[in-house]
Amino acid sequence: MTATIPQLATEPSAKERLAILQAARSVAIVGFSPNVARASYFVATYLRQDTDYQLYFVNPVAAGQEVLGHTVHASLADLPEVPDVVDVFRKASDLPGIVDEVVAIGAPVLWVQLGIINDAATADARARGLTTVTDRCIKIEHARFHGGLHLAGFDTGRITARKSLR
Repeated sequence: MTATIPQLATEPSAKERLAILQAARSVAIVGFSPNVARASYFVATYLRQDTDYQLYFVNPVAAGQEVLGHTVHASLADLPEVPDVVDVFRKASDLPGIVDEVVAIGAPVLWVQLGIINDAATADARARGLTTVTDRCIKIEHARFHGGLHLAGFDTGRITARKSLR
């Protein structure tokens, strides 16, 4: 049985963020860059190697390219399925339009990366029923919950050959 993603009207707590990550089966990265020096590429590499998520990359400029074994799509509407989480690497002024796209495709979670803050867009997203995580890195949160980072955000130094459960 698949876990359900909680619908929240406020910023999710640590336990709620963990529940979101555990329930998710697919993640779309909006603003993905094929440039290896960009944060979105690093996060995509981590998610590809350390999770079982089905990944979708969204970038209209790179649409049609194959990166990390995945085709880059022009928009969320072009994806073959509705992702459980839409992770955003775009400037804050782009968030209102992204909220519209996320609502239009019916994705339940909008995850906005570190440093991208648009309070009006966040309030709109929540008012429209989206669970919204803001100003947090999905890679850092996943690693923190799965033994790779201390709760304060630094590396635990834990080394294991065991594959993570998510």
